Amino acid sequence: MIPSELMRINDEIVVVPHSAAWTARFRIESQLLHVALAVLKPAIEHIGSTSVPGLAAKPIIDMLIGVESLTAFECQSKRLAIFGYQYIPEYERALPDRRFFKRVVNGVRTHHVHVVEKNGVYWKRYLKFRNSLRDDAWMASRYAELKRQLAARHSFDRDAYTNGKTGFIEAVLAMPPRAATSSTAAQPTRWITPLQQPERMTA
Repeated sequence: MIPSELMRINDEIVVVPHSAAWTARFRIESQLLHVALAVLKPAIEHIGSTSVPGLAAKPIIDMLIGVESLTAFECQSKRLAIFGYQYIPEYERALPDRRFFKRVVNGVRTHHVHVVEKNGVYWKRYLKFRNSLRDDAWMASRYAELKRQLAARHSFDRDAYTNGKTGFIEAVLAMPPRAATSSTAAQPTRWITPLQQPERMTA
């Protein structure tokens, strides 16, 4: 569970229509992060709902940084502070193999950075979920509707909002590769069921 006290920055949960500017914001910020962490030669991916064309989202840019090892990253992590990123170690209670940073401008969250080992479990999970939504407009639309409902119900309770998405996310991650399910893609509702999993993702 992510402590609620970490979320008190003007953290009303608002899901807004997709904006083409989100891709540009990611590209600009990723260039800065490549400079900050150049010695590590990081892989940087745009993840979360802002990375899926047409998907409604909270207007916060989520970025996944893949490094060869977290130990090597920790020797360079303070360089992110130069660009306004704050390290949140408390998140490691829930996700011990991820390092999380947030960027806040004028009291409003603008960016999240998730640092994981490249090609590790978390790297693959984040990218599989993103790519699944990019590849399936119906699935993305269902996720958008779920998020709108949760935001309306839990506009100031980020834990409840995130927990409400967990079942959907885990169901998508449990799906076999798209090619193997093409014959049943027209009726995918059977896999959208609540699940309980210890490893949570935000999107």
